[in-house]
Amino acid sequence: MALKVSSIPSLPPVNSGMARMLPIATTVLAAVIAILPVRVPGYATLTPAFTLMAVYHWTIYRPDLLPPLGLFAVGLAEDLLSGSPIGVTALVLLLARAAVLRSRYHFVNRTFAFVWGGFTLLSCAAMFGLWALHCTMQLTLLGGRTMVFRTVLTIAIFPAASFVLGRTQRALMGAAA
Repeated sequence: MALKVSSIPSLPPVNSGMARMLPIATTVLAAVIAILPVRVPGYATLTPAFTLMAVYHWTIYRPDLLPPLGLFAVGLAEDLLSGSPIGVTALVLLLARAAVLRSRYHFVNRTFAFVWGGFTLLSCAAMFGLWALHCTMQLTLLGGRTMVFRTVLTIAIFPAASFVLGRTQRALMGAAA
């Protein structure tokens, strides 16, 4: 008989269809919010990475309900609707999920400051990766000021997004989730 060694408590089952759809639905909503046209000059390039926030949250707390195929579809749709190079957002979301999933046990049952620190590292890596990819695709060195500002904005907004996602999760999945 093999012993199961894990420091992460097992995830409670989710029986409600609405609750099972919550992670992918909130990720889709985050993508829609990210591509909404806002009448602020330069907002499109400085939009916070709302989808990354949702992926980070759900990969830590309910990775079983956020399938890679769903993330790929959300990322592809976001690229198509925003005019970004096809597949870039899908790649970033899948890489972010893989990175968080590998170190998920570090973030479960930790203080918010620790979780926020992890998101800070992830968003810095993701934004730098996007910047490097865009520089490579355009064969030129793009200015990094926009990337830095977008990263700082994403990190600054994360507590509010995490609060909303956490409250929604507890409301639909119960206190045990």
